Amino acid sequence: MITATELTLAEGRLAALSWGHEEAPTWLALHGWLDNAASFSRLAPRLAERLGIRIVAIDFAGHGLSRRHPAGVDYAIWDYIHDVLDALSSLGMERATLLGHSMGAGVSCLVAAALPERVERLVLIDGIGTLYTPAEDTANQLRKGILGHRRRTSSAPHYPDVETAVAVRVSGGVTPIDAATAEPLVRRNLDIEPDGTCRLRTDGRLLRPSLVRFCPEQALALLGSIDRPVLLIEGERGILAERDFAQNARSAIRHLSRHILPGGHHLHLEPLAVAAVADTIAEHVDAGLVGEEHG
Repeated sequence: MITATELTLAEGRLAALSWGHEEAPTWLALHGWLDNAASFSRLAPRLAERLGIRIVAIDFAGHGLSRRHPAGVDYAIWDYIHDVLDALSSLGMERATLLGHSMGAGVSCLVAAALPERVERLVLIDGIGTLYTPAEDTANQLRKGILGHRRRTSSAPHYPDVETAVAVRVSGGVTPIDAATAEPLVRRNLDIEPDGTCRLRTDGRLLRPSLVRFCPEQALALLGSIDRPVLLIEGERGILAERDFAQNARSAIRHLSRHILPGGHHLHLEPLAVAAVADTIAEHVDAGLVGEEHG
């Protein structure tokens, strides 16, 4: 199995993991909210070997080993576009396939909508588009965001050991996740002391409510402007299914291939689900399938 290599990009601002040969065609992998580059630690080596590619997975700002934003700088989802562009510049790439999970899928869609010349194709895992707020709720969203930003950020959680940190993620995560799936994510998000105790590295400001969000019409218009091939892989127990926002988002994309596979929201990291995810992506790329529905 291909092993991971640590990288530093964007003049030291971004940390990353890389799988595959440096000279191979490179995909950029983008993780979900509060996760990190280790999200792809089980999928990336399979894809690198099967497709003969290199996958570089970045830690978004404030996540994993990447730097936090300076005081007073927000973590709006569109700000992560700069992480993508800075990573591409560091790698000397004009364009790339973007492999995105959850929030990373949303960022991938924003890049493809605003800067299509930088994107070859999108491979989305249990995520599509961005969260949105109806226009009539704008004032309430702004209120939540302002009050949240003015609250003092709590000190980073401290745990007696990695196992406890993993258990906390399993019991308190936004989406269901088991210990085997969570362990790589949690470990990369921790500073481990010599005595075995550990502290969470993730910037606590990531938990603040957004000041503003796109409204539904804007979110769908962005998806409708994407003219690149899009492969969407959903988990049977994921966050999309036939929810209204997911149906609307899928309908907005012109060149969409949809596959539903066994697994949850992190199916690309689940030990029993990752092989099917890798096979589906590889088969799709080999066949050049675009715009076909698969259940």
